[in-house]
Amino acid sequence: MTNGNGAPPEGAPPQLNVLAQYTKDLSFENPNAPASLAPQQNQPAINIQINVGANKLADTEYEVTLSIEGKAESGSNLLFSFELAYAGVFRIVNVPEENMHPLIMIECPRLLFPFAREIIASAVRDGGFPPLMLDPVDFVGLYRQNLERAQSQPS
Repeated sequence: MTNGNGAPPEGAPPQLNVLAQYTKDLSFENPNAPASLAPQQNQPAINIQINVGANKLADTEYEVTLSIEGKAESGSNLLFSFELAYAGVFRIVNVPEENMHPLIMIECPRLLFPFAREIIASAVRDGGFPPLMLDPVDFVGLYRQNLERAQSQPS
């Protein structure tokens, strides 16, 4: 269904397809085991950082990488830390140019997040701790925060 020159017909609906999903990098560290596995007096402090990156692979294909880093500490003791780079290749067609950046940086990571969340929960569980179930992420808020940060920095 093209108009003869390879372009989609006018008014064709926007499409977002997931072509592949994969773990690019995964690291889990439990540096103080077995002492870190002993019952803790207090709840550990858990710090999580999330970033999104994207690379254009072809005219309509983009690789989006969801990077999640975290660590749990009890006082000055590191219980565990992890880093995950989980990516997907997305085909995006019939989307206006002004909507591409938000689509890539909000909707694509939103589709990747449940899978990344499961990988982290399993890695933490396999490290000897209760599974770490990350709270849902507000990718719209994250996108806006990153835009504000980019606009406030001098070019």
